[in-house]
Amino acid sequence: MAQSDRIMFEIYREAGYGRQYRVVYFTELDEHNKEQEISRAAGGDHLFDGFLEERHNREAKEVIAGILDSLNDGKEVDTGQVRALLTPYMVD
Repeated sequence: MAQSDRIMFEIYREAGYGRQYRVVYFTELDEHNKEQEISRAAGGDHLFDGFLEERHNREAKEVIAGILDSLNDGKEVDTGQVRALLTPYMVD
């Protein structure tokens, strides 16, 4: 699979005041937001990362949005659950 056929992402929890869970899609960043987004993710608490297949991009992002909603609503979601939900959309 070519590098351009996959999207690198990370789900993390903000280090700052809000402590919200967020996702960053590294391979979709452009020059004006790249450094800020990478710094924000690096400063947060890592939860999960990987590569999504480009052809499942929309569906995978909907699943990730649901995971973030659950986490930010205070529900317990562990990395095993995240992996199980995202495995159909991921590549190595």
